[in-house]
Amino acid sequence: MKIGLISDTHGVFAPDVKEFLEPVDQIWHAGDFGTLACASTIEAFKPLVGVYGNCDGQDVRQVYPRYTHFECEGLRVLMTHIGLRPGSYWAYDTKRPLYDVFAKQLLDMYHPDIFVCGHTHIPQVYREERMGFFFMNPGACGFQGSRDVPRMALRFNIEAGKISGFEKCEFSWNIDKL
Repeated sequence: MKIGLISDTHGVFAPDVKEFLEPVDQIWHAGDFGTLACASTIEAFKPLVGVYGNCDGQDVRQVYPRYTHFECEGLRVLMTHIGLRPGSYWAYDTKRPLYDVFAKQLLDMYHPDIFVCGHTHIPQVYREERMGFFFMNPGACGFQGSRDVPRMALRFNIEAGKISGFEKCEFSWNIDKL
């Protein structure tokens, strides 16, 4: 199965992001849809698994959960919007991760193979050796946040319990180019 991973759209499912996600079978959204209309646009485009984020209103929160856990092609997936504690976003040591308290409780409860979060707008993908999962934060693909980090989305394959074919796409901040 080919997965597209995005987060922090903040109300905009931009054409450049949509084009990058065209070949995927399913989209995972790690929160901060921005509007229910944005979530509905994504869901009309491809099958969608998502969670609400801290910027999402009650309308989004009534449709999407705070976290979700599910199986995909033999791998256990855990997704929530806030995964890291404030202060650990930039100065991040993959040998000593600083997880948000709620996220750490979920990790201890579900023991995922893949942990997906958003919120930081900083893309990070690595193997968390100590706890034994892949950490995936696609960064933000919307137009809110620091211009120091590119807008980004990820694609990858999951097949028979294995992750392969990671691709990232960096998008322009210039909304006039859309």
